[in-house]
Amino acid sequence: MSAAVDRDVVVVGCGPAGCAAAVFAARDGLDVAVFDRGRSSLAQCAHLENYPGFPAGIDAGTLSELMREQTERAGCAVVEDLVESVERAAGDADDSDSPGDDPDGPQFVVTPQAGEPVTARRVIAATRYDGEYLRGLDDDDAMFEVHDHGGERHEHFDREYADRDGATPVDGLYVASPSDADRQAITAAGRGARVGKRVVADARIDDGWWREAAEGVDWVRREAELDDEWADRDRWVEWFDAEHADGPVAPDSERFARVREAAVDDLLAAYVDADEERTRAAAGHRALAEHLDPDAVVEAHGADALLDAMDDEAIAAYAGDGGPDAPQADGGSR
Repeated sequence: MSAAVDRDVVVVGCGPAGCAAAVFAARDGLDVAVFDRGRSSLAQCAHLENYPGFPAGIDAGTLSELMREQTERAGCAVVEDLVESVERAAGDADDSDSPGDDPDGPQFVVTPQAGEPVTARRVIAATRYDGEYLRGLDDDDAMFEVHDHGGERHEHFDREYADRDGATPVDGLYVASPSDADRQAITAAGRGARVGKRVVADARIDDGWWREAAEGVDWVRREAELDDEWADRDRWVEWFDAEHADGPVAPDSERFARVREAAVDDLLAAYVDADEERTRAAAGHRALAEHLDPDAVVEAHGADALLDAMDDEAIAAYAGDGGPDAPQADGGSR
């Protein structure tokens, strides 16, 4: 019997890299917790003017709030606590001293500063301050670099320890940050996305998928793009069979059929009809609007445009209630 595990994935860090990795993992159905120590490197920026999608730039505080909200909307639990250590879990259900023998059981124990320890199958390190909390997971010479500066010996986490997709020699441990190549917010987010995709693929492989089938994409597409041929599920089944006919799993096996069913389900679920597209667009606009200054919205659109967009009954009720500047019986205003 597998030991209980608290989370499929624990992400240490809630900056651009950590949030991107967490969103990709959670959107594929993994149970994700993100530890936010509240001191992301992003907070050091006064204003970001090179992050795509914000023509006039965006202040770091608002971008951080938007990213955190997105992780929560994706299903992640955000924990406001500082992680002090990540250690290998004890042996499996057979009391083995070798963690990892049970792929369904906990591989790591994540200990925060204030809260209770959390067990996880996978851990994504996404902090820039250092990797001290990872010490002991691998040989120190492999994880840390030593150099002399001013006659003193300094040791810091090796920023090249992980592969480009975040994988490390420690099974289940991924590094999304720090990296010398990802000092900008946009490149850090891109690295986090790559790591999140790798985590999703590895989780699928543990569930019986093979690498070529497990490495998918995360997108939402218009149902109208499907012509009559591709609107038919059987066509997707034929495509999958042809795509993986020479793969490592026998096409007539139960495993192949199970993975094919799940893969085709994922592909078809990515397409939404026009009504759903409009619903999602409206939800996205509302989520952004919640973070906008009301005065800026009025200045951008004009009071008349906003009044035209408002429900007449809401305006009447507001006016009937007097509004904030309505005259009072004593001649004053609210």
